[in-house]
Amino acid sequence: ASSPQAADSKREQFRRYLEKSGLLDTLTKVLVALYEEPEKPSSALDFLKHHLGASAPENPEIEALRLEVAEMKERYEAVSEENKKLKNKLAQYEPPQDEKHGE
Repeated sequence: ASSPQAADSKREQFRRYLEKSGLLDTLTKVLVALYEEPEKPSSALDFLKHHLGASAPENPEIEALRLEVAEMKERYEAVSEENKKLKNKLAQYEPPQDEKHGE
């Protein structure tokens, strides 16, 4: 069996590692945020995941997808705008297809 001192020094090394990596600090911030939350979320784990996700360095793949979505939204809005203009133009040449009121 390993001596209690060896286990202690291993624990101390791990604590320093967590401190250096910033994980201890980040976890502390999230736990403090959870503690100060007036309405505790039903899932503390989801709260943790959400807050860790918010402070985690961005995954480049996610960043690329986010840019693509933003581009698609812009393109969609442009096409919608164009569609609206074309419908208005078309309406000038065609009588409206609405049902006649009072018939």
